Amino acid sequence: MKKKVNKNFKSQDVSSPKGMRDLMNEEYYNFQGFFEKAQEVAVYYGFKPIDTPILEHEEVFTRSIGEGTDIIDREMYTLKTRGGDHLALRPEHTASLMRAYVEHGMQTMPQPVMFYQYGPAFRHDKPQRGRYRQFWQFDLDSLGSEKSIMDVLVIKVGMSILEEAGALNLSIDINSIGDKECRNGYIRELTNYYKKYINILPEIDRKRLKTNPLRILDSKEEKTKEINENAPDAVSFLCPSCKKHFKEVLEYLEEMGIDYNINKNLVRGLSYYTRTVFEIYTENEEKDGLPVQVASGGRYDYLARKIGGKKDVPAVGFSIGVDRVVESKWYKKLSPRILKKPKIYFIQLGSEAKLKSLNIIEMLRKAHIPIAQSLSKDSLGSQLAIAEKLAIPYSLIFGMKEALDNSVIVRDMLSRSQDTVKLNKLLEYLKELK
Repeated sequence: MKKKVNKNFKSQDVSSPKGMRDLMNEEYYNFQGFFEKAQEVAVYYGFKPIDTPILEHEEVFTRSIGEGTDIIDREMYTLKTRGGDHLALRPEHTASLMRAYVEHGMQTMPQPVMFYQYGPAFRHDKPQRGRYRQFWQFDLDSLGSEKSIMDVLVIKVGMSILEEAGALNLSIDINSIGDKECRNGYIRELTNYYKKYINILPEIDRKRLKTNPLRILDSKEEKTKEINENAPDAVSFLCPSCKKHFKEVLEYLEEMGIDYNINKNLVRGLSYYTRTVFEIYTENEEKDGLPVQVASGGRYDYLARKIGGKKDVPAVGFSIGVDRVVESKWYKKLSPRILKKPKIYFIQLGSEAKLKSLNIIEMLRKAHIPIAQSLSKDSLGSQLAIAEKLAIPYSLIFGMKEALDNSVIVRDMLSRSQDTVKLNKLLEYLKELK
């Protein structure tokens, strides 16, 4: 069978797909440094790692995220395999995590189980600053407990991660959208309210009125935003149980000194949320700009059954948009642990020295002595120039004579003094250097 050729692709147009990019050099290390800091905080609070597949069965997302959402309606990347399976690139991490919880019978483990995960997600969204079609998220989730303190635990840990990364003046918008005991009454009231404006509602929100009225509260249409100002709020319709849960969440936040704003129109963009929903903002670095959302989350107690589980699993999660964090001016540019500033620059001269160089470098690596090197260079001058440019305090010079004598010259780059040291004494000598 002849393969189809993409006629839109020009051979000279060698570029990554729109909204996707290569992470290299300092940018790569900025991402890795953030992940390591986030991981450090998460592990301290008892979260365990999990890594779910980038591809899932399409139904994992269509069942969980729901009709009337931007993700399902127009943003999800899907494909059909040769075997006939319908798969999707994950647009978010939560549904995949719950699928793993159900598949591996985690309900038999002591509850709650708490996970962190990090990796790319994909949405066919309009690319703009801080928003890409392939983007990175760091998630914290607690599954198996309905206690309000777990809502606040993920909020606290997530905000601590952001603060450790350099975020200042974080603010939180929070709301409760109730559960199956009280939400239906609220949705009826909301639907009746929007019907009064059916003739002036934008087309996209008229469609949502039939499939998912809650999503109208999250509308980006200017006309709908005006209508939403007087829309009924979910908190007024909460049943006693949901009201108690929300009150406890707010009390915990107050006890920890976390300022919050109750946003009656906050519902989040995914249909699986119940009870607590929240969004975290930082101040906009641009003059007179609106606050920038860097994280969000909420409780999703009915997600397990939506994706095919036999019963509901109370759960709550927090998701950080890593791209926006790393691109912010306040980000501390956290350095990953693998990057240690070298105090030694290794210089080799001549074929005999080059031949034995890798063995010496391996000896230094095993002794945990960070070095820099340019094995492809031959000139002493060019290698010394690199060492000086990098401001490395010492250099090891390994030439033809040293290769024959099993020795190396250790040069102080500041004073220009140097010693000749036997290789079997080198590690001991280097450990004495300041």
